[in-house]
Amino acid sequence: MITAIVLISVDVDSIPEVAQQIADLDGVTEVYSVAGDADLIALVRVRQHDELADVIADRLNKVPGVTGTATHIAFRTYSKHDLEAAFSLGIES
Repeated sequence: MITAIVLISVDVDSIPEVAQQIADLDGVTEVYSVAGDADLIALVRVRQHDELADVIADRLNKVPGVTGTATHIAFRTYSKHDLEAAFSLGIES
């Protein structure tokens, strides 16, 4: 499983609507409204590296209201949750 953390800048008048549209995209598992340099943070989880371009460049970046993104690829996950096992069973977290 490949995880990307995407920091998203959004038109401030449409943050809730943009967040919901992004959350509805296949491959996006979570979207957080945050304070700081970004307006939203999305977690994208895909099985193959090439799928990141499909989700982020081809769909997420084209959601109306998105003004910019910065993508960070996760090398390792440190967590109490066994996300890999949940995904292999088809369970959504």
